[in-house]
Amino acid sequence: MPATPLPMFPLETVLYPHVAIALHLFEPRYRALGRDLSAGNGRFGIVLISRGSEVGGGDQRHEIGTKARVTEALELPDGQWQMIAHGEERIRVDTWLPDDPYPVALVQPLPDLEPEAEPASELVPRAERAVKRALTLKAELDEPAHSASLVIASDPVRASYELAAVAPVPVHDHQRLLEAESAYARLALVEELAAQAGDTLMARLARGG
Repeated sequence: MPATPLPMFPLETVLYPHVAIALHLFEPRYRALGRDLSAGNGRFGIVLISRGSEVGGGDQRHEIGTKARVTEALELPDGQWQMIAHGEERIRVDTWLPDDPYPVALVQPLPDLEPEAEPASELVPRAERAVKRALTLKAELDEPAHSASLVIASDPVRASYELAAVAPVPVHDHQRLLEAESAYARLALVEELAAQAGDTLMARLARGG
């Protein structure tokens, strides 16, 4: 399949398919992106910045990200934008084009692989327990976290992304989860990472914070 051009928004966070993100577009180049998205089909890509900053350009970017669709958009009086976007599918960047005025890349879809011999549905309850344990421990430490009472989808592919999105792990681990080649691999990794995070949090609680 040939790569197609897509407007891009490099961020210091990871977006997953089936997950929503709130965006504030304030740089002049991203105000232009906001106008174009509002006037067009609202689709763009989000990739994690591996080095550098969201502001000013000159950053280094990961190749695997997520195509998103704007579902709500509000232009502020000063030309800034507030948007809600939902992740649709993983993408791989083939080539970065010149930023004119905002980043654009040639991208291809990157669907999950799902080996039939390893049903991902068997891992959902285990990954869910590990994530909810870590979130509960973060709450006991009075640290910001998603609610441990979250409801996870029954579809294992969607569940793998939803659990990855709320797992209290560093951003580089979130990128590893996004890059996992299948729902099974992602659920296994999120269980491992969340269990490690939970053990660290438990040790901190035992020490008194």
